[in-house]
Amino acid sequence: MNLLIINGPNLNLVGKREPSIYGTQTLSDIQEELLTLASQIGAKLNFFQSNSEGDMIDCIQKSVGSIDGILINAGAYTHTSIALRDALLAVGIPYVEIHLSNIYSREEFRQKSFLSDKALGLVCGFGPYSYQLALHAIVNALKQI
Repeated sequence: MNLLIINGPNLNLVGKREPSIYGTQTLSDIQEELLTLASQIGAKLNFFQSNSEGDMIDCIQKSVGSIDGILINAGAYTHTSIALRDALLAVGIPYVEIHLSNIYSREEFRQKSFLSDKALGLVCGFGPYSYQLALHAIVNALKQI
């Protein structure tokens, strides 16, 4: 099972950026933990991070035919990008939306997602562990499809 994990703007700064909200683990730390988990549950992971909306869309489009599922933390684009939503819908690859923080306990503008209603599911509020929960969830869901 080939999975793509997409991280959007400013997630390259996780561990340094507002640690009281996003934690102290770096994106590399999170990815290493995911690789360990993936090897245990039979998944192959591909990672992509960009601060550019267009690059994220290109990555999604290029994944057709080689990726079975997507885990996406679109960062601020979650709340603003219809284009990112359209790309995910256009490729038809099942996806799970992820957030480190609980977006529903934060500012009102962060509580609207352009991605959630079409996602297999949403995992938020568990810090870096959100990624592990999402990985388990998508693997389980894809086995049932």
